[in-house]
Amino acid sequence: MAEQQQPSDALFLESLMDTNLYSMGAFFSDQHPELVDDVIEQSVAIEQRGLSGYAEANGMPLEACFEALLTGLAVRYYKAVAG
Repeated sequence: MAEQQQPSDALFLESLMDTNLYSMGAFFSDQHPELVDDVIEQSVAIEQRGLSGYAEANGMPLEACFEALLTGLAVRYYKAVAG
């Protein structure tokens, strides 16, 4: 039997939605729904190889690699919180 969500849980989830990371993920997901899976996959690959390793292996500037990582993390955060 599933537990009912407590009022404090709802407030906590609401507070998670009031962050820049959530807003960034929501914006990207709304504006580019066709790219969500790709950006998540890329961010996971960056996480596994590291920023420098991924940038070097893919001929990307380090800053662009970081932006891709951050966007992927934001989308994953948004999806996790929004359900």
